[in-house]
Amino acid sequence: MPFPTLNTYLAHLSDPDRPASSVCLDSAGRAQGKYFNCTITSAFQPIRALGSSRIVAYEGLARSASAGDAGLSLWKLLDHAASDDESIELDRLCRMLHAINFFRQDEAGHSDLYLNVHDRLLSAVSSNHGHAFKRILDALDLPVGRIVLQLPATTPQQGWLLNYVADNYRRNGFRLALNAASVAQAQAMVVEQRPHAIKLDARYLSGGVSLEPLLEAAREAGVRLIFKRVETAPAIATAEVIADLPLYAQGFFLDQPQASLVTEAALAA
Repeated sequence: MPFPTLNTYLAHLSDPDRPASSVCLDSAGRAQGKYFNCTITSAFQPIRALGSSRIVAYEGLARSASAGDAGLSLWKLLDHAASDDESIELDRLCRMLHAINFFRQDEAGHSDLYLNVHDRLLSAVSSNHGHAFKRILDALDLPVGRIVLQLPATTPQQGWLLNYVADNYRRNGFRLALNAASVAQAQAMVVEQRPHAIKLDARYLSGGVSLEPLLEAAREAGVRLIFKRVETAPAIATAEVIADLPLYAQGFFLDQPQASLVTEAALAA
């Protein structure tokens, strides 16, 4: 493991005599978190470069702990948290678990880690959104520069809020990925926010809306376009021929989320 401070922390978590805390290790060495009566852990879904299938990043996903990789998605827990403070606590716990479980694996290599920020947190945190998470990463000596915070889709009326939160995360050293609800919104985001990446639903690959203006804007701004929810082969085939701009894809057709990152042998196969 190339992160000795993280290794020391994991050794501390495995100490049976340590004080009780909300974070522990399972029998496979994966970090788990306690939230009320739920045990939470991480699953990771690759983001691949189209054409080469090269993995450039993984998205961390909150799952209920299970013997295999069949845990249930727990992201909806934030929708039912009793208060904003509990929402913030759960969101930060999930991001901490994902960072630990990602960087503890040698297969992380030079890949980036995409972490979700729940839409409730956009208005719940009053100031300095990214500072608390940066402090956790700094304490574990983990690279902030390899974290991409993924912000939820917003309405036009929330544009000021998106700008406020995005600016704060950037000042704390994070790159950003924005979820666009439409091709038009994605193009506006390229021009106005200039994030590291924009994620757009793969259904827009089926035609009906021209992608050329968006592709041109993304090319000029150096913004990555990631098509999410890719579930069919035709979507991949279409994306590979629509532009000379490097495009990226993520979805169940390509990969199922799992606790372990893809090994070199599996990637070669």
